[in-house]
Amino acid sequence: MPFISDVGFEEVSGRDGNLGLITLTRPQALNALSQKMLAAINQQLTEWEKANHIKAVVVRAAEGRAFCAGGDIRSLYDRKLAGDHPALTDFFREEYGLTRRIYHYSKPYIALMDGITMGGGVGLSVHASHRIGTDRLLFAMPETGIGFYPDVGATYLFSRLPEKMGYYLGLTGTRLTVADCAAMDLVDYFMKAERFPELIYALADTSFDNEGEAAVAQVIESFVLPVPHSDLLQHREAIEECFSEKTVEKIIAAFGKRTDPWCKETAAILKTKSPMSLKVTLRALQEAEHLDFDEAMDAEFRLTSCFLEGHDFFEGIRAVLVDKDNTPHWKPSKLREVTAVQVKKYFVK
Repeated sequence: MPFISDVGFEEVSGRDGNLGLITLTRPQALNALSQKMLAAINQQLTEWEKANHIKAVVVRAAEGRAFCAGGDIRSLYDRKLAGDHPALTDFFREEYGLTRRIYHYSKPYIALMDGITMGGGVGLSVHASHRIGTDRLLFAMPETGIGFYPDVGATYLFSRLPEKMGYYLGLTGTRLTVADCAAMDLVDYFMKAERFPELIYALADTSFDNEGEAAVAQVIESFVLPVPHSDLLQHREAIEECFSEKTVEKIIAAFGKRTDPWCKETAAILKTKSPMSLKVTLRALQEAEHLDFDEAMDAEFRLTSCFLEGHDFFEGIRAVLVDKDNTPHWKPSKLREVTAVQVKKYFVK
């Protein structure tokens, strides 16, 4: 098995086969995914998919604040400063390759989402066949706040959420609780993290026969708790109406016209995001509605390549993770300055 210090792989023996167990062990960096981690996970998943004795795979994090806070974008900033552009594209090629592998995985793939789950951590979990969230789950795709867009298959996923919820998540980068995630079908089950070890051994000791996914679901059901109520659902009418507008300017104006303080706050949040990111994200979601998963991933790689050539992504990383002044200087700085021609460049095949 491949091994690096930030991720571990083991096989849990059970009846009629073993369980492949991936454990993220980089808590000091909130389990942010380095390129070596991505490559190791990709390689191990490939080997386990071919291995007849492996009946399912579980991905979890060692105890800490996060499941996975995303990709190691600070390292990307350093590569940018060094002028190593091929290394930048290699990182995303590896990450998106892993996203595709998880989405198409032929065996049950169970994600144990406990704590911060953002960016690349979403890609590692939300495409799983079985997604389990805990009461500590904090889920978000906050990329428009760092001059990027919701990637790792999020354009495909978010474009298909009901009532324009995915547009709300993708453009605002809002943080969701496990109750919110369950309401939006972003997690399938709710349980306590303390029972994860018991669940893992129960899965290993279960005979799957030819109905692996159904057998996994049956085991998980014996551990789940009732899902709490989502407060976000009270705003779904406003979300659907406002995010049905076809431009970012009209979306913000629609929220601004409403008297509800939550709507006013949403409009204010949108105004803090990268104007270029907002307009590209909106179009990416609109186009992804008509793409299959692999087509959406191809489109995301093209988008990412354009963002790597631009200004806002690295300015966002600087403001949030390097200088930590949280004062990004977007270029263009205003929505009206982002032209249709500029946006179109991100979508040229």
